Parts: sequence; structure tokens; C-alpha cells
Amino acid sequence: MTRSSDLSGFYRKSIAERREVAREWAGLTDEEVRAWEFPPGVDPATIDRMIENVIGVMPLPLGLATHFRINDKDYLVPMAIEEPSVVAAASNAAKVARSAGGFHAQSTDPVMIGQVQIMDVHDPAAARLRILHARTELLAAANAKDPVLVKFGGGAKELEVRILPSPRGTMVIVHLLVDARDAGGMNAVNTMCEALAPELARLAGGRSVLRIISNLAIHRLARARATFPAEQLKTETMTGAEVVDGILDAYAFAVADPFRCATHNKGIMNGISSVVVATGNDFRAIESGAHTFAAWQAAPTGAVIRPLTTYEKDRDGNLVGTIEFPAPVGLIGGATAVHPTAKANVKLLGVSSARELGEVLASVGLAQNFSALRALATEGIQRGHMELHARNMAVSAGARPDEVDRVVARLVAERAVRFDRAKAVLEELRAGR
Repeated sequence: MTRSSDLSGFYRKSIAERREVAREWAGLTDEEVRAWEFPPGVDPATIDRMIENVIGVMPLPLGLATHFRINDKDYLVPMAIEEPSVVAAASNAAKVARSAGGFHAQSTDPVMIGQVQIMDVHDPAAARLRILHARTELLAAANAKDPVLVKFGGGAKELEVRILPSPRGTMVIVHLLVDARDAGGMNAVNTMCEALAPELARLAGGRSVLRIISNLAIHRLARARATFPAEQLKTETMTGAEVVDGILDAYAFAVADPFRCATHNKGIMNGISSVVVATGNDFRAIESGAHTFAAWQAAPTGAVIRPLTTYEKDRDGNLVGTIEFPAPVGLIGGATAVHPTAKANVKLLGVSSARELGEVLASVGLAQNFSALRALATEGIQRGHMELHARNMAVSAGARPDEVDRVVARLVAERAVRFDRAKAVLEELRAGR
């Protein structure tokens, strides 16, 4: 029988009815369908309102990073991620940094950029000045759309006007700078841009096209720095000074080569995105903004991209790391205010503002990156990864809890962390060999 995905009215069905459609479509067993069940404490009705056509949930492992001390305050940091070693690496780095005072973080005001695109303008330079001349009235009109945000100290704060060449002709692009306070800002910024678009088009003598927020939040930055004492970095085969130099060499590689930098920055986002997910924020927006920021920062130097972190050696020979990236996260609205797990995680984290959350993200990103570079400069990245991956292989092969450690030990010792070998080792153990 030919299957069809043309399921008109699918959204009107109940969760159970949608599951039944999916089960029949794929020929799933009852056991496979049970994987979509909602865990205790999660209301199906709440999830059903969050996105369309809900059939269940896709749980991620949720772990806690320990040892974090940021601006003289201790944190337990929830991290939702499927990749082995990330939580352990962040915790280990935080422990090293803690010995030298922990992380020192700061952030800028939570200002987001809304963009209004205006086309078919005959005199772009003059249009720019006409718009800037009406700045006061335009900001007032924008703020009239969100008096509650203004009441709490936020709202539209400034206008910028850019003249932008494009394949479709010269565009006039208006940036509306909005202080979003403890919100992510998307709804407020988009509403304000929609409201201003007709008047901006009239002032420019053109037509408005897009009116939308930008994820390149260059005015909403989070920063952190930490010292990693050389004495804490020594290994059985390397002195602390040698490890520091190895990390600096690895960092220099990321500065010089975009192929290495892509992986360098991905490692940073392993830490940041896992906290963003755990707190119900938009990890796609954070990822997009961070990687674009890295390219935007590199452009004036002629480079393709740059690392989000920097590393230097202080006068005592210790390693000093820093990070800076856009952190448009919120504590009100969106999944953060609705999803029960996200709400519990925010309470556990104990942050009182979106800016503080951004500072935690910066600290975790720096910690994650330091741990990756340290591993690369010493034992190699695979050792920690492989031990945790071996556990996954052992469980996948059918090892019982009392068998897992023995299977893992054999796989790691043989440097053969594969599913087929895990099955063979398990059979050997059970056979007494």
C-alpha cells in the first residue's frame, strides 16, 4: 500500500491519535511507540501547546556541572546534551579555575537589534538623514507598542541607518536597538519593527520588505576570563609550563586556520548550548549568533573566522583565557516560562537576570574550550571520549549493569571501541573467557 504524508487535519487529532497514525505509517511496535511517552512531571497538554503535531518528547541526558564559581558566587550548572565527556570536562575546568579565584564575568545591557529593510529608495544618503532626523518620534512610536517593557527600564533606545549594496539594488536598512531586559526580545522587537515600517518607508521614499530581529546581537555580549594555574596542569609526562605552551600552540592553530577554528568554536558551543537547552532558551539563535559573530569579528583582519576565546600567558607563566560572544537569552517568555524541566533548571541555577545567565554561559563556554585544548595538548581528545563512548557501546551490546565496567575496561585496553567488539567481549565474559 502506498503511504501518503498528505494528512489534512492532523493537527486536530489528539496526541494518542497522532501516535497511532505514526505507528501505522512506520510499522512500529508497541515497545517502540512507548519511547514517546511523557516522563513523570511533564504535562502532555503543556507540551502539546508548545509546538505543532506533538506525538511525544525526545529526552536528552541532563547533567550537573560542578565546581563553578563565577563572580564570587557558586553555581551548579544544568547541562542538557547527548555527547559524552562534556559535563565532566566543564566540571574539571571549573575546578582548575576555582583554585585561582574562579571565573570573572560581565555582560553588556541586553540590547537586541531589529531590522527594517527598505527598497527602491532613490536618494539613500538623504533618506538616511531624514530617518535620523525623526529619531525621537520613531523611538516614541516603537515604545508605545510595549509600555510594560519601558516601565521596567527597557524599550527602544536608539536608531541606526545603514546603506547596503545588494544584488537587488541599494537597500536602506534601519536598525532599531531595543533593551529587552530579561526577555529574549523576539516578540517585542518584531512588533516594534512592524509598527515603524510604514513610517520608515514613507520617510525613505521606498517600500518596506522585511521587519525582523537579528540574531547577530553585537550589543548584547557576555564575557568571562579565568586563570588556569600552570602548576595545576602538569601531567605524568609534561610539566605545567609545557602544557601551557601546548594549549597556546593549539589556540594559535585555531587563529590561523578556519578548518581548525570551526572545531574550536564548536567545542565552546558544546558547553554553552547545553546550558541554553537546559534553561529552555533558543539554542539555534545562540549558535547562529556566536558563529556569525566570530566571522564578523574576523572580517576587518581579512580572516574568515576567529576563535571566540583567547589564551595568553601571564607574567607568572599561568594560562589566562577569555571569551566574548552574543548572549541573547531570557528568563521570561518562551519555553523558559512554560516547560517544567526548564523552570526547575533555572531555579537550580539560581540566576536572577538574563545578564547573569549570559555570564554563566560565557564561563561554561570558556571552561569547555579550555578542557578540550588541554586534552588535545596532552593525552589527546580521544581518551576521555572513548571511555564514555565505550560505556554506550557496552549498554547497546546488551551488557547488564554489573557487566558494563568489565566490558568497558576491555574495549579501552584494546583501543577497539566498536559495537561488534563490545558484543564479542560480552559473549567472552559470559562464557568465562
